[in-house]
Amino acid sequence: MRPHALARLVLLPTIVLTVVGVYGSILWTLNISFTFSEMLPVNEYVGLAQYTELLRQDRWQVAYTNLFLFGGFYILFCLGAGLILAIALDQDIRGRSVLQTILLYPIALSFIVTGLAWRWLLNPTTGLQDFVRQLGFEDFAFDWLSNPDMAIFTLVIAGVWHSSGLMMVIIFAGLQSVDREIWRAGQVDGIPKWQMYRSVVLPMLFPVLVTCLVLLSMNVVRSYDLVVAMTGGGPGYSTDVPAKFIVDFLFNRANIGRASAAAILLLLTVIAIMGLAALLRRQEPRT
Repeated sequence: MRPHALARLVLLPTIVLTVVGVYGSILWTLNISFTFSEMLPVNEYVGLAQYTELLRQDRWQVAYTNLFLFGGFYILFCLGAGLILAIALDQDIRGRSVLQTILLYPIALSFIVTGLAWRWLLNPTTGLQDFVRQLGFEDFAFDWLSNPDMAIFTLVIAGVWHSSGLMMVIIFAGLQSVDREIWRAGQVDGIPKWQMYRSVVLPMLFPVLVTCLVLLSMNVVRSYDLVVAMTGGGPGYSTDVPAKFIVDFLFNRANIGRASAAAILLLLTVIAIMGLAALLRRQEPRT
């Protein structure tokens, strides 16, 4: 048997499992989304009725809006913090290895642990607010966790704390790959460091930044763990996200038709994000 034929034969079970388990599940979910299936699937098709009802549902509108609200701030601040920290490390500061370890530590924790820790820290009665008031600042208030308008931003705080260290390491690795001759040429020409970073180095790191964007976008889509551990989707459903909406309707409300429609819309959103990332890669600046 030829080596290539043997390799294909070895990969065949994996390919079959992928096709059946992944793509087969997607097709089954798509099929169920066109029915009014509740606890069990049925074959009575109702067209786009589930999608119409889903788009009219206030909870879904909040959850889908939160996907972009949380995702936008989370990605922006993670990239910003990671970039600033990476540039600071690139200056050969003292204790760089220790600082890297400290800043990278949160990524070793799951979103569940991160959410529980920040839930305790931001709890108005036992966390930061209570601690500051015990110091004598009786008027201090930080009750975002119980405020429906601000609770979503507590998820942003926890998420940035969790992921900015990873962005720092990835961007720092990119900075280390920049040819030192470029820096020497900039010094000879008298170009300030901040201008070198802005006009020369950062454009060279464009593929690295796109990779960071994709990784962070994946975290946004699968933010179910963080939401459940930190806010449970509350107060009310003000911090609901599509992933939690899907799980709730699938298991708690026994409405698999509505959950399937929501899952398909989330899948389409992910495909759109992947398409945007591919487009950005094609627009990579030429050096």
